[in-house]
Amino acid sequence: MRNAEEIRAEILALVKEYHQVKFAPEVFNPDEEMVHYAGRVFDEEEIVNLVDAGLDFYLTAGRYAQRFEREFADYLGLSHALLVNSGSSANLAALTALTSPRLKDRRLKPGDEVLTTACAFPTTVNPIVQNQLVPVFVDVNLGDYTAIPERLAGAIGPKTRAIMMAHTLGVPFCLDAVMDLVKKHRLWLIEDNCDALGSTYRGKLTGTFGHLSTFSFYPAHHITMGEGGCVATNNDDLARIVQSFRDWGRDCCCGGGESNRCGRRFSGRFGSLPFGYDHKYVYSHIGYNLKATDLQAAVGCAQLAKLDRFVSVRRENFLNLTGRLQEHGDRLFLPRGTENSEPSWFGYVITVKDEAGFSRNDLTAFLEANRIETRNLFSGNLLRHPAYENVTCRIAGDLKNTDRVMNSTFFIGVYPGIDDRHLSHIQAVFDRFMAGERIS
Repeated sequence: MRNAEEIRAEILALVKEYHQVKFAPEVFNPDEEMVHYAGRVFDEEEIVNLVDAGLDFYLTAGRYAQRFEREFADYLGLSHALLVNSGSSANLAALTALTSPRLKDRRLKPGDEVLTTACAFPTTVNPIVQNQLVPVFVDVNLGDYTAIPERLAGAIGPKTRAIMMAHTLGVPFCLDAVMDLVKKHRLWLIEDNCDALGSTYRGKLTGTFGHLSTFSFYPAHHITMGEGGCVATNNDDLARIVQSFRDWGRDCCCGGGESNRCGRRFSGRFGSLPFGYDHKYVYSHIGYNLKATDLQAAVGCAQLAKLDRFVSVRRENFLNLTGRLQEHGDRLFLPRGTENSEPSWFGYVITVKDEAGFSRNDLTAFLEANRIETRNLFSGNLLRHPAYENVTCRIAGDLKNTDRVMNSTFFIGVYPGIDDRHLSHIQAVFDRFMAGERIS
């Protein structure tokens, strides 16, 4: 009779064979298939890891989660990476951590201000509002779509305590200017790095400058777990606070299945609880359950090993596409990186110029009709959306460019599932539109 490990080995071998049959590569047919703006790119390793974790039937965070946190922290060169169930949860856990009483006079309190942009994905801003803080919105540049540095400096007020904003679609914001403000005004910095994994600024990875940084592993992102995210930091105290908010708000740092790693399970005094109250059930924050599963982490471990190649292909596709579309630069703002940065491009962002003679919707409708998937630059201007009409906020200056993004900007894909055949189709469709062809 075979033992469990022999059966497991046979199952995993069959999984590899299944992948070869089920997901055999196909030749791109531009007459039938979409050029997607993003998507999951994987091979047999992700499916093998997923099945391997499933065979353990350890349904919460386990060995793969621990491995991913360790390897992801090593990749960033930071001491802590805390896995959560989404990039949005990562933003929530990171910002909420700064409200912890453990930070004493540096904790964020209701009414404190956080600098950000309205040209954003909602869950970059939502934690600010949800924690009764005041978002202060600054305008963005066209072309790189990151905060205008001078506007950030001018937005500082007596209640400003933090900066939380994204490296937009892989383009690092001006970290020289931001870090100067952080140091001069003793501000917290949270980098929303969800769209920028692998980007660098002055040769250093984004997500390693701030006190905290966040990442998303949704299928559209640089690596995927399906759903999943992470908070990273080099600060031991902040890591412990993030872990507490992620894990129901509990005080104990012991993981699942651990009974006394903290060494004080039945020997401490907390609040007005009786001495020796079980530390596993002591709560120091009003937290959440934002944990990921080992099944997700298993996929992430396989993806992380491919990250450098994924980033390289994104950069190659970006340069290739720029070469193909640059002749249309008289009517389109093509994307660019910020000075001193090397983006890990999430997408290829285009703004239709006012004098183009056509609208964004004219162009995107033509692209979509010819099976090229497009997306607007997230919210455009978040403050124009119904949910934010009555949000307490401050606008520093105007949001002229943010409104232009809302009206005239979109992006298409450069992710590793796109190759030269897809790029040739994109170029041909753009050329047809620019020559005057329209949807009949």
